Amino acid sequence: MGDGRLNGLAQWCKVQLENLQGQELQQVNLQVVSGDASFRRYFRAVGPGWQYIAVDAPPENEDNEAFIRVAEIFSRAGVNMPRIWAADIAQGYMLLDDFGDELYLPQLLHCQQNNDFVTADNLYHEAIDALLDIQMGVESKQLDPFDRNELHREMELFSEWFCKKLLGVDPPQELLQEVFRFLEDAALSQPTVAVHRDYHSRNLMLLDSNRFTDGPGIIDFQDAVSGPYTYDLVSLLRDCYIRWDDDQVARWANYYLSAAQSRGLVQPADANEFVRDFDLMGLQRNIKVLGVFARLSLRDGKHSYLEDLPLVLAYVREALALYAETMPAIGQFRAWFESVVVPACEQQGWYQELVLES
Repeated sequence: MGDGRLNGLAQWCKVQLENLQGQELQQVNLQVVSGDASFRRYFRAVGPGWQYIAVDAPPENEDNEAFIRVAEIFSRAGVNMPRIWAADIAQGYMLLDDFGDELYLPQLLHCQQNNDFVTADNLYHEAIDALLDIQMGVESKQLDPFDRNELHREMELFSEWFCKKLLGVDPPQELLQEVFRFLEDAALSQPTVAVHRDYHSRNLMLLDSNRFTDGPGIIDFQDAVSGPYTYDLVSLLRDCYIRWDDDQVARWANYYLSAAQSRGLVQPADANEFVRDFDLMGLQRNIKVLGVFARLSLRDGKHSYLEDLPLVLAYVREALALYAETMPAIGQFRAWFESVVVPACEQQGWYQELVLES
């Protein structure tokens, strides 16, 4: 992804923008917006009275057909997805709506620092409402299934990248496989809906109300699947980048449950079943995230993700503690995790710097 791709993207954008604007342009200047955890890069193309986001998504690394397909599917649910104005799948170039630069995360951090729970409530309620629109408005059969093999593949990242490659720990495979099967069973027993798969504060955006409808802008959606109904909710409320106290998380989770029940989406047997679904789904996801963040650092050189590992570790440890006594496999896994994984983490520079000195 060097200058050759950037120059190619600029030339391609010039042709597309001339078609969209109905006039010849002298040149198109692309301003860097951001990259993400994938190989995609984002640039802003700005002109008199218009602005778009240009995407460089190398086809050998990114599934651009899935990106376009999911954007169209989710848009039909009435949520704010970036419109795709032009796309060249073979080259890996796209031209999208510009949602601006205001991610949820900085605003939520500001709310925390200033005890502004009214604004935080509004933002989370809007995010949950949009999530429900997706779950109600997208026929899950249009998406690939989040099946046992995929759930298992995700958790194997923990074994391979977090334990072995980052910590130098060789996990007990028989115990690990038992826990993985247990968490797979728990996930597969839940009602099935459309799942964004990365529904959190870095993938939700505050939008200009003059240009877009109410609700957050939703990005990074191309890995959407058909899967458990609590997956996106726990991604949002047990966010890897911001933490809220348990009582606040419970209030937002109950807001979701009440709305989901009133809309006929889910009818869990009781509140305890919902909480169990939520907690175990969070455990599966955060075990996966430990592996993903380790891989992003070790394989892709994106070392900033190590800074987020202590929070993810805390989520895993707390979920294990909640269910250790009632679920034997979880209890054994917790004993190993606390006696082997946690001490290994404490020897890591990133852990010492971010946790021990805080």
